[in-house]
Amino acid sequence: MAQLSDDCFAFGGSMMSVDEAVGLITTRVHAIADLETVALVDADGRVLARDIAAPLPLPPFTNSAVDGYAVGDADLPRDREQAFPLDGRIQAGGLAQAPIKPGHTARIFTGAPMPPGAGTVFMQEDVRIDVSGKIVLPSGLKSGANVRPAGEDIPLGHIALRAGLRLRPQHVALAAAFGLTRLDVVRRIRVAVFSTGNELASPGEPRAASQLFDSNRFMLMAMLRRLGCEVSDLGILRDERASLANGLKQVAGHHDLILTTGGVSTGEEDHVKAAVESVGSLVLWRMAIKPGRPVAMGIIGGTPLIGLPGNPVASFVTFVHVVRPTVLALAGGLPEPLAPIPLRAAFTYRKKLGRREYVRASLRRGQDGALEAIKFPREGAGLLSSLVETDGLIELGEDITRVEPGDLVGFLSYANLL
Repeated sequence: MAQLSDDCFAFGGSMMSVDEAVGLITTRVHAIADLETVALVDADGRVLARDIAAPLPLPPFTNSAVDGYAVGDADLPRDREQAFPLDGRIQAGGLAQAPIKPGHTARIFTGAPMPPGAGTVFMQEDVRIDVSGKIVLPSGLKSGANVRPAGEDIPLGHIALRAGLRLRPQHVALAAAFGLTRLDVVRRIRVAVFSTGNELASPGEPRAASQLFDSNRFMLMAMLRRLGCEVSDLGILRDERASLANGLKQVAGHHDLILTTGGVSTGEEDHVKAAVESVGSLVLWRMAIKPGRPVAMGIIGGTPLIGLPGNPVASFVTFVHVVRPTVLALAGGLPEPLAPIPLRAAFTYRKKLGRREYVRASLRRGQDGALEAIKFPREGAGLLSSLVETDGLIELGEDITRVEPGDLVGFLSYANLL
């Protein structure tokens, strides 16, 4: 007797690889040209619009890297320790106008400017004071030790932040170190978000016995906001082709991207694909990825549309690999390829050749102290608990068919996906 398959990839037809799909998407969309200027405190997560060249060297002056004692390089003790009379005291934020006297040392603190003539600093932990009050410095320290030269970090004029960079707190810190207070950034990408399906009710609304509360829409809106997008919540579109097409067409001219979830599979009530084709053009449908095979991309009135699967795990995974690079491309952002971290598998798994799979996993320390990944015990792309109770995704490439305990696998932490 015939057996029914529980494999969503059993449907025939060619599928595009993840890399091919991302390449197609990012070459089909055009970066928006609208810029705005924001306060430095509001720049985190935004895409930088113009290169920033260092307006001053960092550090702007040569300074001490430690609390200690500064001496001229000609006075460095060579073969044995040597006692020096103290000549001056330089604090951070103070001035070092007078040159250090030959044969003398100066007390200096971390961040304080080096006095003229001084080239090396001895850490206070390595120094002692003799009975006469002189400072005894040990031998063997190299010239230039414990000193931060001007421009050591970034020289004057160096392109320190590139246009297209999605700014993170460390980039904001660098701009602040240059004394900047405002940055030119690309305006936020405007995204319209729909869910589709008669089986859905929005949280806070009445739910019929046969309905589910819509979780995908809120997950996707949160993910988009983490990418710095301006999000329009357009609710739930019902399973009717004409109303779907009309709803998509109405928002196309007012947004940079339309994002839907659900209704992109091959069922009789999955109408997103047909709706897109009726009001625009379809450029992608079905990727060789699990979870998440049914992914649609189309163009409606010049506005790109991405239709994600309805199962929440599939929607999460395909957002990371399809929507994320699309948003970056729309903002003119530099590519941010995901780099899985190699670690040890503590599970057995089998997969089909030719498709990329993502396994939800938690991390633990093995008996030898090394990190290893444990697979979530249940399958299913509809299990929200599998995203909540794990630490990230194991990426299994197209050429992998089997994983055994002890094999090295690539791990993508949820914390690094957005």
